[in-house]
Amino acid sequence: MCTNYAPVQAQLLRDVFGVEPPASVWKSETWRDYPAPIMRADQDGRRDCVLAGFGMIPRAEIKRRNAEQEERTGAPPKLKDYDTMNARAETLGSKASFSGSWKKGQVCLVPMTAFYEPNYEHGPKSVRYRIWMKDEPAFGVAGLWRDWPDGAFTFTMLTVNADHHPVMKRMHAPGKEKRGIVIVPRGHWDDWLTCRDPEVARSFLQLSPPDSLVAEPATA
Repeated sequence: MCTNYAPVQAQLLRDVFGVEPPASVWKSETWRDYPAPIMRADQDGRRDCVLAGFGMIPRAEIKRRNAEQEERTGAPPKLKDYDTMNARAETLGSKASFSGSWKKGQVCLVPMTAFYEPNYEHGPKSVRYRIWMKDEPAFGVAGLWRDWPDGAFTFTMLTVNADHHPVMKRMHAPGKEKRGIVIVPRGHWDDWLTCRDPEVARSFLQLSPPDSLVAEPATA
């Protein structure tokens, strides 16, 4: 899974992705609930860029729902604070947090220059690794988006099993299932963004060739 990455900044959004950046400012690293740019297709199939929060259901929304339930029923809240920054490809159609967006074809690209994962090859304490595409200044990761009544957007990144991937199997704690985000090749960006058939969309959900990725200890 991926919970931290370096989003693309304004000039690369114009130069690489061909979109006008959102007017707001975003941080150089994205974590849960941080706003960052995502790219969607509008009704005419043209690329559109908006600012969205990382995680399909924000912490604030979970707290709001719990408070509402407690006030209505008098019982302690039952909705747990769970992460929705990543969505497993295997359960996209069944998990309530993601199935609506998946079935409606609300797919997006998450533009980034690198992402970060913990690596335990050096001992019991993890080392933060930076992973990027060696031949690209930036790349787009497959995601889903949704909107909220207040006009805000949120997103999640899609992951697939990576137990046998030479790069991604090195990440995360030993003994746990390895997962990898889906990097959509540049030549297929518009095909992905305009895909509205969930079964066709599944054909995009593959890991990148290992020789296209570079993984090194992060310097900061």
